[in-house]
Amino acid sequence: MQEIDLKEFEWNIVVRPLSIDDFPAMVEMQQKCFPDMHPWSREQVESQLKHFPEGQIGIECDGKLVASSSSLVLRYDEQTEWHNYKKMSDSGYIRNHVPDGDTLYGIEIMVDPEYRGMRLSRRLYDERKELCRQRNLARIMIGGRIPGYGKYADAMSAREYVERVMDKSLYDPVLTAQLANGFALQGLIPDYLASDHESRGYATFLEWKNLDYRSGKRKRFHRSVEPVRIGAVQYQMRPVADFDEFARQSQYFVDVAGDYKCDFLLFPELFTTQLLSCIEPDRPGQAARKLADFTPQYLEFFTEMAVKYDTNIIGGSQFVVEDDALYNVSFFFGRDGTIGRQSKLHITPSERRWWGVTGGDTFEIFETDCGPISIQVCYDVEFPELGRMAAAQGANLIFVPYNTDSRAAYLRVRSCAAARCVENHVYCAIAGCTGNLPFVENADVHYAQTAILTPSDVMFARDGISGEANPNIETVIIQDVDLELLRRHRETGSVQNWRDRRTDFYRLRYRRGDQWNEI
Repeated sequence: MQEIDLKEFEWNIVVRPLSIDDFPAMVEMQQKCFPDMHPWSREQVESQLKHFPEGQIGIECDGKLVASSSSLVLRYDEQTEWHNYKKMSDSGYIRNHVPDGDTLYGIEIMVDPEYRGMRLSRRLYDERKELCRQRNLARIMIGGRIPGYGKYADAMSAREYVERVMDKSLYDPVLTAQLANGFALQGLIPDYLASDHESRGYATFLEWKNLDYRSGKRKRFHRSVEPVRIGAVQYQMRPVADFDEFARQSQYFVDVAGDYKCDFLLFPELFTTQLLSCIEPDRPGQAARKLADFTPQYLEFFTEMAVKYDTNIIGGSQFVVEDDALYNVSFFFGRDGTIGRQSKLHITPSERRWWGVTGGDTFEIFETDCGPISIQVCYDVEFPELGRMAAAQGANLIFVPYNTDSRAAYLRVRSCAAARCVENHVYCAIAGCTGNLPFVENADVHYAQTAILTPSDVMFARDGISGEANPNIETVIIQDVDLELLRRHRETGSVQNWRDRRTDFYRLRYRRGDQWNEI
């Protein structure tokens, strides 16, 4: 089997500024999203791009525009007619945009119906929020449609409908998403858009407040924290009937991570071996190669999960056969649809003896939307050179999917991961499997205690443990870590291991591509 071409499985999700070249696609999308409303004219879109290009945002998937957001900046005044959409948007031309205003006013968000369920609206709202932080704007104000109201208009008032949506007894495709994205209801607006028959002309008046806003300062306030939210799965192995059952079990954890807005979700090493329970028993080496047959389905599934739930996923690891060699590969699934891979470099004696695994020969650093990260599969974290190499290339986070059968084996992984945190001023997340797989050789028993580890110093959590699961129960832990605190620790920590290395006495030499480097 030839090397897997990951490009065949990637989705290309790009958040970018809109341009006038997007006009035909915008009109097509508006007609799908709002069939009873008149779409933007070319003159309106040109005017929006002229007066506030940063506020016009699009999302494309594989080169197709599938979502967009339009907004302008105004100056907040309690007397402003926020309820008057035509006036606030200048009939869609936004010539009333105030560059030095303090309030971002959203005039439209739309997502192609074929791409709904991928949480693209969350990405657009996040872009608006970041725009507020960058420009030091105090708030976002929006008038939101309630398109689900039309179905209930004969049975209840708009106020009753909105209250039912807020208490979650009813679902509205727009208001539910806005509330989930941190907006607070400020009022109900009648006659907002007369042409909006689905909403019966009503709209909600909502506000999101920028907690980083500093009155009187035009530059962005420098935040003293840079949080990254990590989820790590302690996964129970159990027999499954087929790949679909495995996928449902995995999707549950991705769904949880998406609901908690995790930046990363880590699965354990070779948690895919539970698929061996649904294929004909064979000798371990042949069984591992049969497991590799699931790799295309595995890649398609986790690529979709990362995009749909807006979470970067470290997909544990999975066997891959290339040029007749068997590799244990951890795949990184970016929430932008990209895929990366890190083969396990150091192979344990039992892996070599039972399955015939071959070690990889490249060490990767993955560039993510939260900075560079490293993936070190189980045994790999027990070699300190890799931690040094990761830190030298800017990684602040090391993810360690592992699979161990005893407490002693687990403690080797755990102790070495903790040491990497101290040596290199990094955070380290470790995730393992628990439970049993009867009659699956070399994968029949498991021991795990998933954790998120930190350097050991006074500014971090006690014992250098940011979060930790109870041993050997199925769960997921979720914890925020602070990259800014990590940077300060490198400069002012009680000990400064990276800075105090004796490079006059010893050095690490490693190969990256065709080039040799020393640290």
